[in-house]
Amino acid sequence: MEKEDEKKTKVYESYVVVHNIAKRHNVGTLARSATAFGVAEMILVGRRDFNAFGSHGSTSHIRFRHFHTLSLARTYLKERDCDICGVEITDNAVPVNAHPFRKSTAFLVGNEGTGLSPKECEMCDFFVYIPQYGGGTASLNVTVAASIVLQHFAVWAGFSERTREGNKFIVADKPALTGRKFCAETAESIAEERKLKKESAANGFFSESGSNENPSNLLDSLFDS
Repeated sequence: MEKEDEKKTKVYESYVVVHNIAKRHNVGTLARSATAFGVAEMILVGRRDFNAFGSHGSTSHIRFRHFHTLSLARTYLKERDCDICGVEITDNAVPVNAHPFRKSTAFLVGNEGTGLSPKECEMCDFFVYIPQYGGGTASLNVTVAASIVLQHFAVWAGFSERTREGNKFIVADKPALTGRKFCAETAESIAEERKLKKESAANGFFSESGSNENPSNLLDSLFDS
């Protein structure tokens, strides 16, 4: 009873960590789920170009932060006293409906097909998996899996449910843009950034409509708070 009372007095946060995601359009739909379930920040590691199609304007309601390496992202999260949870079926993974959470938690999602890499797994403090009850598929789409896990965390953390109107939830006002959310640059990170820009230059950046956007303009808007 004491532990339950103590949990109710604490404020928890959730984060979503995306590392070099293979299907760039998944970030837009991940952002939509993240806003629905009260995620504090989406953290992009490595490449940060993506297609925002599917976000339905939700990218304006969530903070984005970028790191060049997993170690930098891990340091940032640990400074905020976060556990890092890998969403993956591993030998020691716990079913998410068991709610094995202890504190603010960052959820690291893997690429579809390959899942989390060994390097990504090393970053995690523990793992959760989503129990399946039908035999028609071996795994879930990454955005579907993230949605289920984030909803379970929101229930455990006691997040307040949004107000509904008719058959939908009321969307909050778009937050005002203030300071940048880029991380401090080093000579090494600047070199890595230039390399990533060259690799992705041919692909470009995309708006929700699918039309081409100026890369710097799109990133500036996304990485504002």
